Amino acid sequence: MLGVVFMSDTSSETNQVSNASTTPVGQNDGVNFSERANDVMGKVNETLNRVDWNQMGKYGKAFGIVAIVIIAQVIIKGVIDTINLLPVVPGLLELLGVVVLGQWSWQNLTTSDKRNAVVERVQNLRKEYLG
Repeated sequence: MLGVVFMSDTSSETNQVSNASTTPVGQNDGVNFSERANDVMGKVNETLNRVDWNQMGKYGKAFGIVAIVIIAQVIIKGVIDTINLLPVVPGLLELLGVVVLGQWSWQNLTTSDKRNAVVERVQNLRKEYLG
């Protein structure tokens, strides 16, 4: 609604529009946002207080676990993205991964006895967790 207003076209309505368009953007956004956030959080708290948590059972627990996993993944992604913004850190972390893998391989895969022990541990873990 921004346009050129000529002297002959000024009226109280155009003055109100021009005054509204000249107010700084974001001047009252902080107050409105905090009020809206408080309202939303109040409604969320009211809704959560109405739920009978004793009757949620396994579906409620499963939903809670899934929600926590999703939130954790979002936080981890944010941390990793922040680390990737630093110029040297991603390369150093890759080098650290290669060093740790090399050290583990040297300790566990150099002789046939050590390799057989690793294979046995993996098979025992598979039997324990997969049945």
